[in-house]
Amino acid sequence: MGLFLRHRPYLAALLSGLLLFGAAPGLVGLGLLAWVALVPLLLACRTASPLRGFKLGLTAGLPYYLLLLYWVIIVLSTYGQLSLGVALAALFLLALYMSLYLGVFAAGCAWLGARLPVLWAAPVLWVALDFVRGRLFSGFPWQDLGYSQYHMPLIIQSADLFGHYGITFLIILANGLLAALAARFTGGGRWREHPASLLGAAGLLVAALVYGGVRQAEIREAIRQAPTRPVAVVQGNIPQDEKWTPAFRRKTVERYIRLSLEAQARQKNTLLVWPETALPFYPDEDPLFLDLIDKLVRPQGVCLLTGAPRRQAVAGAVHYYNSALLLAPPGRLAGLYDKQHLVPFGEYIPLRQILPFAAPIVETMGDFTPGRDETPLSCGDMRIGVLICFESIFPELARQQTADGAELLLVLTNDAWFGRSSAPWQHFSMAVLRAVENRRPVARAANTRS
Repeated sequence: MGLFLRHRPYLAALLSGLLLFGAAPGLVGLGLLAWVALVPLLLACRTASPLRGFKLGLTAGLPYYLLLLYWVIIVLSTYGQLSLGVALAALFLLALYMSLYLGVFAAGCAWLGARLPVLWAAPVLWVALDFVRGRLFSGFPWQDLGYSQYHMPLIIQSADLFGHYGITFLIILANGLLAALAARFTGGGRWREHPASLLGAAGLLVAALVYGGVRQAEIREAIRQAPTRPVAVVQGNIPQDEKWTPAFRRKTVERYIRLSLEAQARQKNTLLVWPETALPFYPDEDPLFLDLIDKLVRPQGVCLLTGAPRRQAVAGAVHYYNSALLLAPPGRLAGLYDKQHLVPFGEYIPLRQILPFAAPIVETMGDFTPGRDETPLSCGDMRIGVLICFESIFPELARQQTADGAELLLVLTNDAWFGRSSAPWQHFSMAVLRAVENRRPVARAANTRS
């Protein structure tokens, strides 16, 4: 019994980690768990020192992120052609890095408990750490806690005021409120919340729900009155192990053309959208590109936005880009967007001079140059903002496209890298918040494993 009591705080922290995973999109996907997931950890931190709080945070974070990011093994070992051992090591190191933020959060709560109202300090600290994680080392804001509510429209409407960070703030505030109420009944610890602070937190949560209801009603009316433009998303679901095989190139293009013609037969669309690297070749170097124009764009009189790799010689060096090409009738190139925020260790090697051992990764997965231009593309009178894959998890990119006049946000992605895992659900959830934050429709074309 003594052993159990001594380790009870760590068991509580472990429970928080498992509940956080249960709230994430994918295998479990019970978003409501996020509103109670941190209560055990917060209660465990009530009597902890900052150092012990940090250990409790790691205890919660490691299982959470190992389970959340298990798909890294699929990406690196199955499609990145790295050994299983290297893939497992990469997953552990990434999970440990992500867990450090949860450790700092728990240590901060333990330290602040004797100085400030933790009920309000905890959400501020959590969101501040999310902000840092979204920018440090090029940023990896994957599955910030607010994204767990992507399928709950009533809850996420306030994201147009404060972004997805605002939703995260509310979740942590609710957890703090429940922990404070539990502490009042169980006693012990150093945390004491003034009744006015508790009422203020409850009031803010209720106000967010009221705002959500009002905004939903306004949006339904705006949609009813808004003009419509027919857009078709075409998803070929090309297996990743076939995608870049020369023998399958023609088959891939013909499949996309056939699906596009079927979409056009059902409804005359203004714009067709294909996924990231739907064209598995350099367009200006392959005759299949002309087939695409002759068989689809020109006879249908339709705009086509498709992902494709691109290379360009600059000052004697060849630069490679992960691009989106906009073709307009009668087959002219009407716009071009090069992916700006590349995936570290997937599309480029950061700090290549001191990390030469990582070079084999990009030899199999790509070594690209970031694009610079974020001006929206134009299909007729429709202004289009483009986000390619990883870019959809960075709210500032969508915000800039919207500020520059984008009326429609298009996400092109190749989620076949993730295999049959939770990652496509996690990736999708973050695009939902881009729509709410910017009050713009989002269309998402994803190549997934069929």
